[in-house]
Amino acid sequence: MAGLHTWTGLLFGWLLYAMFLTGGVSYFREEISQWMRPEVPALKQLPDAATSAARAVVSLQALAPGASQWVIELAGERTNVVAASWRIADDHGRAMLAPLTGHAVAARETYGGEFFYYFHFSLHYLPRVAARWLVGLATMFMLVALISGVITHKKIFANFFTFRPGKGQRSWLDAHNALSVTALPFHLMITYTGLVTLMTLYMPWGVESASHTAQAAQMRQTLRAEMTAFLPAGAASGTATPLAEVGAMVHEAERRWGTGRVARLILDNPGDAASRVTVVRGDAARISVSPRYLVFEATKGTLLQAKDHSGPAAETRGVLYGLHVGRFADVTTRWLYLFASLAGAAMVATGLVLWTAKRRARQPASERTAFGLRLVERLNIAAIAGLPVAMAAFLWGNRLLPLGIAERNDWEVHLFFVAWALTLLHASTRRVRRAWVEQFAAAAVLLATLPLTSALAGGRHLITSLRTGDGVFVWFELALVMLALVFAAVAAKLARGR
Repeated sequence: MAGLHTWTGLLFGWLLYAMFLTGGVSYFREEISQWMRPEVPALKQLPDAATSAARAVVSLQALAPGASQWVIELAGERTNVVAASWRIADDHGRAMLAPLTGHAVAARETYGGEFFYYFHFSLHYLPRVAARWLVGLATMFMLVALISGVITHKKIFANFFTFRPGKGQRSWLDAHNALSVTALPFHLMITYTGLVTLMTLYMPWGVESASHTAQAAQMRQTLRAEMTAFLPAGAASGTATPLAEVGAMVHEAERRWGTGRVARLILDNPGDAASRVTVVRGDAARISVSPRYLVFEATKGTLLQAKDHSGPAAETRGVLYGLHVGRFADVTTRWLYLFASLAGAAMVATGLVLWTAKRRARQPASERTAFGLRLVERLNIAAIAGLPVAMAAFLWGNRLLPLGIAERNDWEVHLFFVAWALTLLHASTRRVRRAWVEQFAAAAVLLATLPLTSALAGGRHLITSLRTGDGVFVWFELALVMLALVFAAVAAKLARGR
C-alpha cells in the first residue's frame, strides 16, 4: 500500500496539483471575471429579472434577428452583466448586455475566470475528449492514493496533531500527513464527484445501449431532459410570429420558485410560429444541479411543461455533481471550498517534495545525482512554484495587452503557458534551492504589484472601489496582496533554510 500510494501520487502529481489549484480558484470565477473586465461597472442592486430579460430580448432582435436560438444568462449577485449568445446555422455569437438597459457593453475581450474553470478539467490545448480522459485517469489515481494513504497511515489522527519543524524529511512528512487529514472528507468527496461529473464519458455503455432499441430516440431525449435544460428545438415553421411578453413568463417562474431564482432563458426559433421559451431555474441555494425549468409557447405565453423534479438516479447524479461544482454555496462555503482545495494542492505538493527528499537523503555525497531525481526536482519547482507565476502572468496579460489586439483572450492564455514554460527553463538552469526561492519570490512580486497596475491604468482600482463600495474589486485585490505575502514568506523561509 505504501508503494501504491507513492507511485500513484507521483505519476500524476503535477497534473493533480494544477487541477486542485485552478479548480479551487474557480469557486470564485465570477468574481475573477468581474475584476478582469474593469470597464463594466459594479451593480449597486439586482435588477428586476423580468424587465432585464425583456430588454435583452429587444437587443437580441437587433443583434441576431435570424438566429435559431437565443440564450440569455441573467445578471445575479455574482455577475454584473447579462450574457447573451445566439446560434445562426453553424455560427455562434456572443454579447454582454447591461442588466438595466439591455444595451451592449463594451469591455475588453477575456475569458476571465472561466479559463481556470475549464483548464482544470479540459487542459486547454489538448483535444477535449483526450484531455478529459487524462484528467479522469489522474482523478482515479488520486482516489487510489487517498485510500491507500489512509490504509498506510495507521496513526492518522495522531499524525494530525504532530508537526516537527526544522527536521528535514520528517517535517515534510508531518506536513503531508496533517494536510491530508485536515480536509480528507473534502478530498474524497471532490475526487469521487469529479469522476461523476463526466460519468457518461468514462462509462458510456448505458447510453450507447439505448441506440440499439426501438425506442432509442425517445430514450436519449428522456435522458437529455433529466440532465440538461437544453432540449431539442424542433423545426421552424417558416411563419413569422411576434414573441409574447417574456417578462410575464419570468414572473410566472418567480411565482413558483421565488424572486431571484431565474438564471437563464433559452429561446428556440425566436420570431417563428413554432418558437418556444425555456425559463431555467438557477443552482443557487440548492445542492442538486438537476434541471428545473418551465417551457412556454413563445407566441402566446402558454405554459407547455413544468420540470419540477427528477428521478432518483438523475437526482443522485445531480447532488453529486452539485457538491463538486459548489454552485449552491454562499460566500462562506465557497471560501471553505477554496481553502480545502488549497490544502489538497499543498498535500500533493508536499508529497512530491517528500519523494525527492527521501531519495536525496539516501544519495551518497560522492555519487552523481540520478537523472530521474534531477528531473523530478526540476518538474516539482516548475509545477508547484511555477504555476502561481503563470496564473499571475495571465492576470498581468489582462491588464497589459492592447485592448484592440485580435484574439486578445487567446493571447492572455498563451501568456499563461509561455510564463509556465519559462519557469521550467529557469528551474533547469538554476540550483534547486535558488530556483525555489526565486520562483516563489517572482510570484509574490507579480501578485503584489497587480493592484498597482490597475491604479496606473486608470478606471476602477482599489482606492476608487473602496470609495464606491465595490466589494468584488476590493476583496479580490486584497486577496492578491495576501497571497503575495504568503509566497514572500515561503521564499524567505526557503532562503534561510539549511
